[in-house]
Amino acid sequence: MDVSVRELRNHTARVVAAVESGQPVVLTVHGRPVADIVPRRTRSERRPTELVLADLAAVTALAAELGVRSEASDFDVGLTTDDMVG
Repeated sequence: MDVSVRELRNHTARVVAAVESGQPVVLTVHGRPVADIVPRRTRSERRPTELVLADLAAVTALAAELGVRSEASDFDVGLTTDDMVG
């Protein structure tokens, strides 16, 4: 959805409703795109650190039991978990 600055000023509630519903909006000035208004991303799950560490310990123990070994570099893809979710 493209919206001019004038439309944004005159119909702010409509534009905000579109973004709230998940629709990205391109803000234009004289027909030229100048900004993206996008819905906020939400994390899919929040867990206490203690639970995450407990899960990692369990995975580590299972890997040792199964004789699975991996170098840390095998998992370095240059992304954070937030990058992968969105």
